[in-house]
Amino acid sequence: MRMLLISNSTNYKEPYMQWCAPLIGGFLKQAKTAGDGIIFIPYAGVKIGGKDLPASYDVYEERVKTALAPLGLEIKSIHHFGDPVKAVNEAKAIMVGGGNTFHLVSEIHKNKLIEPVRRKIMEGAPYIGWSAGSNVACPRLCTTNDMPIVMPESFKCFDLIPFQINPHFTDPYPQEINDALRHGGESRQDRIDEFLTVNPQITVAGLREASALWVEDCAVTLKGSRDMRVMRHGKPAVEIKPESKFDFAFQKK
Repeated sequence: MRMLLISNSTNYKEPYMQWCAPLIGGFLKQAKTAGDGIIFIPYAGVKIGGKDLPASYDVYEERVKTALAPLGLEIKSIHHFGDPVKAVNEAKAIMVGGGNTFHLVSEIHKNKLIEPVRRKIMEGAPYIGWSAGSNVACPRLCTTNDMPIVMPESFKCFDLIPFQINPHFTDPYPQEINDALRHGGESRQDRIDEFLTVNPQITVAGLREASALWVEDCAVTLKGSRDMRVMRHGKPAVEIKPESKFDFAFQKK
């Protein structure tokens, strides 16, 4: 099993996918994938480029293909296929983009893709996801940051890893920030603490911007420039440094 689970596609004031494109190229090269036969799942892209569905998927596909063109990849969006399950079964790699995770999960279930994608990745096909695409590698939808704009058939996701990811994890504002700018609601940490209170058996990985999890079987390496926060119910949070190697239980390798 080979996966690259990226927090964000784009850093602030940078071109689209600039920071993660080299990481994607290195990942596919190490996975010994020629770069052809990549199926892109765009269902999280509800309104890309100001377009409504399904035109938004076309724009999303072109945006990703353009950004990754220097890598020489052959990418085709699954929405062009009459039989999405067959497209997954014949793919050499799976790529899932970010956007609204509720819509992504809803469409994955509508198209009966949970088990085909899971089986394909467990058989060794590389998986690349960013933001919502990383979220759906988890057991469930529950630790996304998105508004529930649709009701999925189920919160069940691909269940490729035994923990939850919170992409775009942000730390609380410093106490000295101007009161006029302070967010009055719960912090990201508060929301995750709520999740852990009712799901005490599940671990959550807070994946900050410009970071990613490089997974090979049960071995994980934190890539990027920022620490990752590991959160468990009733225990202090643990910070993991970039290039650290660990297993699915977050024990150092």
